[in-house]
Formats: sequence, C-alpha cells, structure tokens
Amino acid sequence: MKTKRIAMWSGPRNLSTAMMYSFGARVDCKVVDEPFYAAYLHASGIEHPMQAEILAAQPIDGYKVAETLVSPVSEPVFYQKHMAHHMVTGVPRDWMKQVTNVFLIRHPARVLASYAQKREGPSLNDIGFVQQATLFDAAQSPVVIDSADIRDNPEGMLRALCDAIGIEWDAGMLNWSAGGHADDGVWASHWYGAVHQSTGFAGSEGPLPDLPPEYQDIANAAMPHYIRMAEKKLRI
Repeated sequence: MKTKRIAMWSGPRNLSTAMMYSFGARVDCKVVDEPFYAAYLHASGIEHPMQAEILAAQPIDGYKVAETLVSPVSEPVFYQKHMAHHMVTGVPRDWMKQVTNVFLIRHPARVLASYAQKREGPSLNDIGFVQQATLFDAAQSPVVIDSADIRDNPEGMLRALCDAIGIEWDAGMLNWSAGGHADDGVWASHWYGAVHQSTGFAGSEGPLPDLPPEYQDIANAAMPHYIRMAEKKLRI
C-alpha cells in the first residue's frame, strides 16, 4: 500500500489546527503537528512562547525530521501540518518532492489580528506569507485552498480538496471531538485554546478587522503574496 503524504503549508492563525483535526478525524489518516518547530527555533535563534518545552519535545536536526516525513507509515494517508516560516536556512526541502504540497491561505489582515493576540509585535517574517509564496513557487503542481472558503462551505471545499489531492472523501472530516488531538504539539496549551473548544469548522467570518498602522503596513506587504496564491485556489 502506498501512502498519500500531504504537506499542508500555511502561516500561523490560519485554520491550520482545525484542518489537522479534520484530517485526524478520518479513519485512515496519521497526522503530525509542525514537526520542524524545534528545528526552526534552534536554527533561527528566535524566541517563542514555551521555547524550552518545544526544544525538548522535538528533534532540532531538520534532516532527521525530514526523514520521518517520508519514511513508511501504516496509514493510507499521512497529513503533515507545516508552518512555511519554519523552513529557514538549514532546514531541508528536498523531501517536498515526495509529498503532495497544499497551500492553506488566509487574508493577511485576519492573520495579523489573530496573531497579535498571542504574541506581540509580529513581523512580516513571523506570519509566513513570503516564505509560503516561495515554497509555492518551488512546489510541483501545488494545490491552494483558502480558509475563508472552507469556513463558508466546509463540505464542498473539503470534497474539492480530497478530489484535488487524490484521496476519497470522508464525511468524518466535518467534525472532531472537543479537547484537542492526541498528536497536538507541546505548544497547544498556548496557541490552540479556541480550537480545543470546537467540534467543527466555525462559520463565515465578518468584515476584515481594523489594524493599527504598524500592522496594516505588514498586511499591505503580505497582500501581493496572498493574491498571487489566491489566483490558483480551488473553486467550486
């Protein structure tokens, strides 16, 4: 049996955990939560909440991490939740040729408004749009899906995604148990509070949030990357 390996690339605060829970609710799927997080912190020197716990919980050698992503697993589907900004110098990318690369996007204003509630003073690099677009350009036959479209029509968009990546639709993807997933990263207690209370995708979002000027400048810089990827997004 050949496993379908799905690398889901996003930035933070982008429906990425809910998507991991959605795939984790399938009967045929193994999931992994941000496997390069510790390697990213080690290579970049940047400080994040729960730094010590993350570095202790995961390998800091990106090559060892990459090996686990392409090694045999027993499940037919292997869903990998990745943050694009984790792919700094020193973190390998060759393994990406062996997986199906999907790009989960969200409007920069929404990302920034959400991120700033968890970590002050975000930069353009922190929210991952530049890095995500770079990975998108390098990927072979990339698939793009917008988080807003998923929230507007979960079943329709997830069916379209399953079709695009070559796996069968599983209605179990629409719901999951509250309280998190067994494979949550150690950082879940800081970042995943809202999604831990959920049992499915939230409804459509309202108007775009108003941002302070310094965050609006970051959103403006991210928009060209978001728009370019959005031009290729799945539509139904």
